[in-house]
Amino acid sequence: MRCIDELSAADLKGKRVLLRSDFNVPLSASGEVGDIFRLTQGWQSVKYLSERGAKVIIISHIGRDPAESLKPVAEALKKFGSVSFVADIFGDAAEGARASMRDGEILLLENLRSDSRETENDAGMGRELAAFADMYVDDAFAAAHRAHASIVSVAGFLPHYAGLLMRDEITQLDKARAPEHPSFAILGGAKFETKAPLIQALLSTYDNVFITGALANDVFKAKGYPVGRSLISKELPSKEILENPRFLAPIDATVENSGKEVKVKKPDTVEDDDKIVDIGPDSVQEIAPALSQAKFILWNGPTGLYEAGYVSYTHAIAALIAHAVEDGAQAVIGGGDTIAAILESDIPPEKLGFLSTGGGAMLEYLLKGTLPGIDALK
Repeated sequence: MRCIDELSAADLKGKRVLLRSDFNVPLSASGEVGDIFRLTQGWQSVKYLSERGAKVIIISHIGRDPAESLKPVAEALKKFGSVSFVADIFGDAAEGARASMRDGEILLLENLRSDSRETENDAGMGRELAAFADMYVDDAFAAAHRAHASIVSVAGFLPHYAGLLMRDEITQLDKARAPEHPSFAILGGAKFETKAPLIQALLSTYDNVFITGALANDVFKAKGYPVGRSLISKELPSKEILENPRFLAPIDATVENSGKEVKVKKPDTVEDDDKIVDIGPDSVQEIAPALSQAKFILWNGPTGLYEAGYVSYTHAIAALIAHAVEDGAQAVIGGGDTIAAILESDIPPEKLGFLSTGGGAMLEYLLKGTLPGIDALK
């Protein structure tokens, strides 16, 4: 797989570059971009190409609604540099904007998923996208697990390269697949049935694997503890997983009853009216020694319900990781809610190791070692 840093300025000057970025960012109620993490990470490739005289045509998707627009993203990108936006992909407006581009200029086209062929990985759409440019660059690691037209099909019609972010994501996650020891993995989220293969894989490569988030509820349930109104997966952890000496789970839980009263309880004291919303302080203290000794730390998934404001223990673990990184450990952290939660803490991001833009893509790459978007670049 070739990366754009292998191309000279002469290779790029005046060339039309179709850049698949992942600028799928959350919008506020007022329709503005609230979290610019992915924009910041993705801008490095935009800047690299533009500064070398390429005509940069950015394509991305946003949200789940095909009618959702990338216009707010274009406005947010102006913080980084001059970006033109056209609410079109294949029509006359987009064609005119592309034709008038000068060397170094940056153009953002409309939401790819406004065309239903995108999610169908339609070869015709891939061919039409390829007609925009002289080369294709995929920098959208967070979308690379999707076999979509702008990620897979288009690469077959143009010389293709990985962007700088794509390169960095793969480099760091390859380290996470073969970690230096002692190693510590933290996995949250929900749906144990989808996470079980990865948990098994992590248990074979990491010295400690700590399960948190809604997955911890499944552990409590499997151990025979009451879980009240808590979210439970269709599948529970097997005896093989629960009895693995490397497997760790919370030893206390933060619960919220129907009256919104919040308490920290031991798992065996959770009541019918309780909903588990986070781990507790004893759990953080329990894993602190192993985290402090780890040479490599992997983390995906906050400890609690981020959307409900339960972030204090996520922040506490982030602080432990920051200390470990300061002492020489490597860390790879990913997952949208995880990153959003820790960026709300007072810990500088650069002290936390590598922050991945991937959520599902990160987890799939850790398990399989490749993704459809990466295969398309090889």
